[in-house]
Amino acid sequence: MSNTPSHRLQRAIVPPKLPHPINPELVKHAEERAGHLQDRIADAITRFAGSMQFVYIHIIWFAVWIIFRVENYPFGLLTMIVSLEAIFLSTFVMISQNRADAKRQIIADQQWNTVQEEDQQNRQLLDLSQQILELTRAVHGFARLAAANTGASGGAAEVGEPH
Repeated sequence: MSNTPSHRLQRAIVPPKLPHPINPELVKHAEERAGHLQDRIADAITRFAGSMQFVYIHIIWFAVWIIFRVENYPFGLLTMIVSLEAIFLSTFVMISQNRADAKRQIIADQQWNTVQEEDQQNRQLLDLSQQILELTRAVHGFARLAAANTGASGGAAEVGEPH
């Protein structure tokens, strides 16, 4: 990673993107969102508005506004601008929450499918275990019968040996 002054400035101004998901369903969801311009814009705004760069810019902006007396106290225009910004940002927060809910739903659906598949596999394993138990009981019964027959014939033949 480059550590030039311009790269450091870019990192300070532009918040980093989130890492790409590894869950296949979330990858598909991210690709669908990337296909819509309005989703890409909303994602970029919420990523920026949720960063410290956003805070720093506002600190500088308010300080400049007040120090250079862009308007007199009680700062009606600044209040109106900040109020409008808050309205839009709250909308983007809700959009972000909807996006997070959609991701959680995708993961929950995938987990439910996994649970259903595991339940089916468990049922198959239980059926196989029951079949093995029945076969084991049958083999033991056959071995007891063969041993009883061997004992009745005077022990001349061993179990499993031809007569």
